[in-house]
Amino acid sequence: MARLAPYAELHEPKNQKGPGDARPTAAQIIQDQGLVDSPEWAGRVVLVTGCSPGGLGPETAKAIHLTGADVYITARDDAKGQEIVKDILADGKPGKVDYVQMDLGSLESVRKAASEFLRKSGNKLNILINNAGIMACPEGKTQDGFELQFGTNHLGHFLLFHLLKDALLASASPSFNSRVISVSSSAHRSGSINFDDLMFEKTEYNPGAAYAQSKLANIHFANEVDRRYQARNLRAMSLHPGGIFTPLARHLSSVQYLKDDPAFVSMSKSPAQGAATTVWGAVAKEWEGRGGVYLDEVAEGELTPPDAVYYDAGYAAQAFDPPTEKKLWDVSLQLIGLHE
Repeated sequence: MARLAPYAELHEPKNQKGPGDARPTAAQIIQDQGLVDSPEWAGRVVLVTGCSPGGLGPETAKAIHLTGADVYITARDDAKGQEIVKDILADGKPGKVDYVQMDLGSLESVRKAASEFLRKSGNKLNILINNAGIMACPEGKTQDGFELQFGTNHLGHFLLFHLLKDALLASASPSFNSRVISVSSSAHRSGSINFDDLMFEKTEYNPGAAYAQSKLANIHFANEVDRRYQARNLRAMSLHPGGIFTPLARHLSSVQYLKDDPAFVSMSKSPAQGAATTVWGAVAKEWEGRGGVYLDEVAEGELTPPDAVYYDAGYAAQAFDPPTEKKLWDVSLQLIGLHE
């Protein structure tokens, strides 16, 4: 099948004018797919993690709610989560919007959130969007003693998937596969999975390296989900949303440098545009029955050439590595105390 890239021309460097330019927003993806007030989406259930103000999560959830689907969101802060619920409901669409408190840095919190979600949704889930994450933060540990970025970005979502897997499989059908969308980052290109020191206990902590490892893990997770469950009508994919100035970047020492770089500013996106690739992966008819891919710039990603600069699109060769993906899966199960 030919590479999917319906908005390729809009993403050409000559057409990139910065946030708010002609590149699609998440809401435009829903419109272009003909899914606004879609009868077939009524009653479908979508869960989006990491929906705090200013980020990509709220834009993702708002766009998907335009279909009429029931949308559930998670956040760590109750007040902020409820604020997003009210904002989404302002569209007047019939689908339910509900909030579940969850801190991915606590396996106990993830278990509690999964239980609450399943109760509220009636054990139904069609689309799981693992959007939440932290970035290049100072050294720290999760409540369970894992390196903060690996534990939050990867292991928290890994556990969440396993707790919701039965609902995803039960909600799937040959005509409408369930989907798992894993929001990664181009930062994976400088990453590797260091099985000898996943938690930076033997080597000096490097915030960027820890982030890159966690984002590569997000891709490996999606690839392995797709490989294991595609025969049961559950597909998965990963993506890079683009360069977006959100609260996620607050720990980046290079933020001012990026804001002063004309090339980066021109390719950067608004949060609404940044959520477009996520939403495209979650709803696009073109992806029905497909998975195990990495998306970038609302397109099927391509291998990045060796001379690529940091803001170029594409994935690194290590993004697709079945032996490492299987090993990471097995090690992650051990870390969170689960068995297949």
